[in-house]
Amino acid sequence: MSGSSRTSADLDPRRRKILFRAWHRGMRENDLIMGGFADAHIGTLTEAELDEFERLIEVLDRDLLSWITGEAEVPSNYDTPVFRRLKAFHHHERPIHV
Repeated sequence: MSGSSRTSADLDPRRRKILFRAWHRGMRENDLIMGGFADAHIGTLTEAELDEFERLIEVLDRDLLSWITGEAEVPSNYDTPVFRRLKAFHHHERPIHV
């Protein structure tokens, strides 16, 4: 079970692979973070943005989660526009379960 709400039928092979990998990272929290972002944006990312997103998929789960939550500083080589979009996509000003 992937959790994805998006079909991959209209995607080219590279985007299909990235979408699958975004939903199958290992740590469920990161599956939801990366997969949710991929569901929303995979169809519109440029080739360069896909390169950046694939690099983020390769980051260790604990590192990525600590960067997203702000517990650790994002290394400059990963502090890219795609990472900032990913982080903003999951940012909430108030609790989401009120």
